[in-house]
Amino acid sequence: MSMNLAEVEQAMLALDRRDLAALIRRGLQALDYGDSEASQDEVDEAWRDELRKRVDDIERGRVETVPLAESFARAREAVAATRM
Repeated sequence: MSMNLAEVEQAMLALDRRDLAALIRRGLQALDYGDSEASQDEVDEAWRDELRKRVDDIERGRVETVPLAESFARAREAVAATRM
């Protein structure tokens, strides 16, 4: 039996928080991997490589860091601008 979107949503929202979180995680993984054959180890290694690159960029002065409070303020401004 096939379910339509409204039925899936209703069933999803009836789950307890733990099961809902597990379902969402699995759904996000499906979106992340799509048709990719990449293993979790390959994905993890790609993230480690990206992190190393970003740390190196900071240490070599190729990027400018922003204080956390300023970063949050910019994010709030950007969100507020989309609501107007």
